[in-house]
Amino acid sequence: MGVVEGALVYSNLLVLLSIGLTLTYITTAVPNFAQGSFAVFGSYVSLTLLRLYNIHPYQSLPISFILGGLLGLLVYTAILRPLIRREATIVILMIATLATDLILLGIIGAYSDYLGKITKGSAVKFIFTQYDFEIFGHTAILFVSYVVIVISLTLLFLLLYKTNFGIALRASMENPDLAEVMGINVEHTRMFSWFLSGAFAAMAGTLLPFRQEIVPATGAIIIVSIFAASIVGGLASIYGALIGGYIIGLSESLLTYALSLVFGTGLLVYNRVVSLVVLVITLIFAPKGLTGINWRRILWKKSYST
Repeated sequence: MGVVEGALVYSNLLVLLSIGLTLTYITTAVPNFAQGSFAVFGSYVSLTLLRLYNIHPYQSLPISFILGGLLGLLVYTAILRPLIRREATIVILMIATLATDLILLGIIGAYSDYLGKITKGSAVKFIFTQYDFEIFGHTAILFVSYVVIVISLTLLFLLLYKTNFGIALRASMENPDLAEVMGINVEHTRMFSWFLSGAFAAMAGTLLPFRQEIVPATGAIIIVSIFAASIVGGLASIYGALIGGYIIGLSESLLTYALSLVFGTGLLVYNRVVSLVVLVITLIFAPKGLTGINWRRILWKKSYST
């Protein structure tokens, strides 16, 4: 896989992950530190189906979507909802998601050992590049990742703007108290947003092994990039997650590669530093992210001054 292809694939997957993070933040105001582990869960779902039933990872995407969604729903209903009902602070809820991430890390680690034993092959570390193929001279993952992101965003747009439930969901995102007064079941919208968050993450996790090696702790590594993408674009905007995902994904991949040509390949292991630098610069000049900037006002002032 070429550098540019790899950067585009990574960016597409990062968009899926950051949209899921943004959805849960908008509806419950909780930054989900377990989002990376949701993705690794999807990776192991596809590995299990491949090893036990010889189902190609591309074919396992719908199963990963459903199971990942159920995981997200389980985390919300079993852990976060009881805390929210007890009026837990945002800090407590953040710690709860961090604890959930550690629990998932332990479960996935134990499961990887078990899967390795029953399939007589290592599951602690794996990659799917050997199962990929070419389409028009390019790796299939490039096209599959674009198809997944286009279908997901299209269906999400139709849901939010063309259905009554989508209207209720957007109302709950913008003002949950007013939505409840209007008779909207805010709890249902929160549950659905966590389902979508887990589903999107699991699909991204199914495709991630086509780009990089997966270990049980991969979620703890990529969570930095997920948060950077969501915050750079604007943590309170789904469109921001789309913008931030591509900014962080492309800069993290291409800029790190360019620097490695000058300073050596050892620099590649520090690619997350690029995400953090972009994040800090964005927060200095745009604390609410790129979508939080009043671009019309800036353009108006620029045109007026000229």
